[in-house]
Amino acid sequence: MLSLAAEKLNSCLKVKDIAIPPVNGDKLTDYLGRVSVIMPAYNEGSMIFASIQETAKVLKAAKCDFEIIIADDGSLDETYQEVKRAQAEISNIVLARVGRNVGKGHAIKHGFDFAHGDIVVFLDADLDLHPQQITSLFDALVENNADVVIGSKRHPQSQLDYPWYRKVMSNVYYYLVRLLFGLPVRDTQTGIKMFRREVLEQVLPKLLVKKYAFDLELLVNAHHLKFKIVEAPISLNFQGKYGHINARVIYKTFMDTLAVFYRLRILRYYDKNEEAREVTAKTLS
Repeated sequence: MLSLAAEKLNSCLKVKDIAIPPVNGDKLTDYLGRVSVIMPAYNEGSMIFASIQETAKVLKAAKCDFEIIIADDGSLDETYQEVKRAQAEISNIVLARVGRNVGKGHAIKHGFDFAHGDIVVFLDADLDLHPQQITSLFDALVENNADVVIGSKRHPQSQLDYPWYRKVMSNVYYYLVRLLFGLPVRDTQTGIKMFRREVLEQVLPKLLVKKYAFDLELLVNAHHLKFKIVEAPISLNFQGKYGHINARVIYKTFMDTLAVFYRLRILRYYDKNEEAREVTAKTLS
């Protein structure tokens, strides 16, 4: 287990294979608020300790106040034990455990209940995306006065070690999303995103998707509420742990995507939800 994590970490850091985009880190170093990193995990026992270590190392180097929240989505392997081991060695590690596997979206929403940061980062636990890139997303947040920054595989400066068939699927999904929603982004699915806290406070209660199109529903609602979303380049060192996307996953993602469109454009569900919240707020005030 440890050798697998070490092998993958070394692979992530090999400059000859793929380089992490240059960052200055000054903006994050100067930040006086707290950064919460929510790391959804399902059966990541072989990688989670190394991922926590690397994330903590990056944030400690930036000298910012931080917490790392592991949103364990009902893992059946050693994920829980490895997180507990990390907690014994590293401060500010929080375990938000879901009793059974429901989906990444559900786990992230549960993890947000434990978050105290003014800036919240979603980061996949598998080290395909090195946590050093948190600093470049924060730079983009500040420089663009943005509310949301998403890592994008389609950014012209992104560096990808990524199989061709995944690129094809990503491109097809991009055109579908562009046709249905007109989002001002080219990639909704990459596993590193940064938000100002108020975005998630307003958007997460609206979301219904627990699994396949959670990221899309989140960004669609953020855009619908006029929050500013920008993209940042990433370095992706694809390891293929979950590389096989079968017909069932494609079908479920497609149906979840159509459901988001139906709720947004036909039912106006998200608008009604917002109106109900405003009426409740006025009643209580």
